[in-house]
Amino acid sequence: MVRLVGENIEPGIFSLRDALNMAENLELDLVEISPTANPPVCKIIDYKKFIYDRKKKQKEIKAKTQKVVIKEIRLGPNTDDHDFNFKLKHAEKFLTDGAKVKVDVFFKGRSIVYKDQGKIILLRFAQELEEFAKVEQLPKLEGKRMIMLLSPKK
Repeated sequence: MVRLVGENIEPGIFSLRDALNMAENLELDLVEISPTANPPVCKIIDYKKFIYDRKKKQKEIKAKTQKVVIKEIRLGPNTDDHDFNFKLKHAEKFLTDGAKVKVDVFFKGRSIVYKDQGKIILLRFAQELEEFAKVEQLPKLEGKRMIMLLSPKK
């Protein structure tokens, strides 16, 4: 016994053989919609058209999703003001275009002793971009680089 639903069909409970015969008479397919229901729910539809429509919907959903772009900006622990402002302008442009910005301070050799300076530079960078971005990840030391992630404000 199955519960039968579908277009041009009177809903009701039928035997499986009757449901298959009805689907065959309409030249459509009998598809099980809810196998866990009691009795199971079946629908009479054109299965190939159903699959086609489902693929089309998934394609539309995929097209509408935004791709996350991450731009990277690299600074040093002793970055000068002019260089800092130059990179700041680039970050501002990236953020207004809707991309996330990953800012990192790279420590070469013994410059790793200036961790505090690196953190200060990153926090200053975030403060300067306060109106364009929000901090997604605070400065964090990973190996020889300190990384901070900024995402655009909507």
